[in-house]
Amino acid sequence: MNVLTYILAAVFVLAGVMKMMQPKTKLETKMAWVKDVSSWRVKAIAALEALAALALALPLIFDTGLILVPLAATGLVFLMLGAVFTHARLKEIPMIAIPAVLGVLALWVAIWGYTGLIS
Repeated sequence: MNVLTYILAAVFVLAGVMKMMQPKTKLETKMAWVKDVSSWRVKAIAALEALAALALALPLIFDTGLILVPLAATGLVFLMLGAVFTHARLKEIPMIAIPAVLGVLALWVAIWGYTGLIS
């Protein structure tokens, strides 16, 4: 399960850093939803993705603060739900699959993390 968590962390840290580093005008050519939101909101979403990725991976690496893993995964589930609804609102039906799959994987990590803490 740690491998899945590390993969999710890598995906989200790369996505977050990419959105933080590129100007909004360049992101608009790749992502239609960026046109509808302000620049600070794009950067806030990017920061949330990157911070959640760090909160997924660092507790496993250092074997401390493991409560952060399911909390970060739960946060990513909500971010991905927002992404699914945004793509649906923009009628980008094929693009719904990516955040839906990432959201399901994050949900799996969240459930695994919470049950691991309980047992």
